[in-house]
Amino acid sequence: MTAQEVRLCGLLLQEHFGDVVEKVGTHLIRSGVLTLRALAHETKLPLDLVKKSLCVLMQHGMCAFGAGRRGPAGPVEYHIICERILHMLRYPRYIYTAKSLYGDTGELIVEEILQRGQMTMSSTVKTVADRLTHNMPEGQSMDYSEVVSAFSRLVETHFLQRCPPMASAESSSSGADNTPLPAVTQPTEPEDHPECYKLPYINLTGQGKRRRSSEDGEADPRAAKKAKTDSSERGDEGIYWQVNFQRFHLHFRDQAIISAVSCKLDQTSSEIVRTMLRMSEVTTPTHAAFTQALSANEIFRALPSSYNIARPILDQYLTLLVDDPMEFVGKTGDSGGGMYVVNLHRALANLARATLESVVQERFGSRSARIFRLLLRKRHLEQKQVEDFAMVPAKEAKDMLYTLLSENLVQLQLTVTTPVHASKHSLYVCAGNPQNITSATLLQVGNLIERRLYETKENKRLLEKSQRIEAILASLQATGAEAAQLTEVEEMITAPERQQLESLRHHINKLDSSENQVDETIFLLESYINSTQAPR
Repeated sequence: MTAQEVRLCGLLLQEHFGDVVEKVGTHLIRSGVLTLRALAHETKLPLDLVKKSLCVLMQHGMCAFGAGRRGPAGPVEYHIICERILHMLRYPRYIYTAKSLYGDTGELIVEEILQRGQMTMSSTVKTVADRLTHNMPEGQSMDYSEVVSAFSRLVETHFLQRCPPMASAESSSSGADNTPLPAVTQPTEPEDHPECYKLPYINLTGQGKRRRSSEDGEADPRAAKKAKTDSSERGDEGIYWQVNFQRFHLHFRDQAIISAVSCKLDQTSSEIVRTMLRMSEVTTPTHAAFTQALSANEIFRALPSSYNIARPILDQYLTLLVDDPMEFVGKTGDSGGGMYVVNLHRALANLARATLESVVQERFGSRSARIFRLLLRKRHLEQKQVEDFAMVPAKEAKDMLYTLLSENLVQLQLTVTTPVHASKHSLYVCAGNPQNITSATLLQVGNLIERRLYETKENKRLLEKSQRIEAILASLQATGAEAAQLTEVEEMITAPERQQLESLRHHINKLDSSENQVDETIFLLESYINSTQAPR
């Protein structure tokens, strides 16, 4: 765990869950594994707050637990899953993807589950139906069956999955160092559960209801008790669902490949690749180097009818994709008109290379990018060879190599060319490393989040005033207030304050956009690194 990752995890925990959870989570990251009482003692926080913080982290799958060094009879130990914390960077992308695939209903389903970590199907359906009904015109409402249909489609395409069940431990832990939960063993991976994508039958009929002002002040214990009773009556008590982050990541990877094919060739080629990826998206293993082989006949039948691609034209496009130097598509056989696969590993390698070259060119200029591209292609070169191949003067090449070396974009290796080690017989070799750029981009994301939090804190009073006025305006509009009343409320914000507010929102939007763009770079590089480490 690098220092950049620890810092970024702390910032994300603070932004989403507050200072207490951030302090507990960051301390667990740095310490590795701790018991409950050791964590409370070292953080100097009340035991009750530490328990609640751990519950929040476990609810969102960011903390795991298991038997300690003393075995099942000893206290349970906790550790943080940093990868799940870093997934919070992509929450907007997950929600936007669900909206683009399944509309507003799918968007709200994924948003609700991300906010709460895990939910039952009946509770999710009722909450989403109520939210959609509240935003509809008076007299209209969202039927529960429509939300159930969207939920079912998300499960069928594996974007949602059941939380793995908890298995009871053989023996209970005893003593003062027990956890706040009953002694249980850590659940297995969701994919290992045979009913991971099996939908339960729920007894839920009716339509969503509009929220009333009196419901906003309902006591939390009463609401929790009512939700638990409703869940048991609907037939899905104890069956919780969570977002399948891995499936979303596979969708992001596929979209990046489709976009690259579209830019390199044309829209028709990208649609053929999209069809191949869609046909094998559920059957292809997560870390596979290739998709499942598909025949040309199967691809032809699965193509959208709106494209009107004739069979001979499809064969020509498949041949073009196979012969392309980028090697996005490969041919594995001749049966069924030809068997074709999408070369996922090769596609990720090309995308990562293009990303690395773009980063170097934007930061250090075209000549440095030329040298970096040369090193990526040749892998190892002597400094004199870099000067000759890149056609750059010796002094400039030396300065550029030193700059890239200081930024950890290239590495310096020493190889001895004679049995006797002497500097005049040594060869200095340079090679690019994607992992170093990934660490640098994590640092940039942390800087962007810190800046956004600082801007929000500095203008907290103005933002709160704006939110209060917007709430008043919404209330007046709902009751049919006159235009004069609305204008009077709007004028509570002065012209300088309005200008400052617009400037602040524009600045925060730019920071949010930059975070998303940097995270896309991180995702591509991490996907390539993972594909190189996966067994073939």
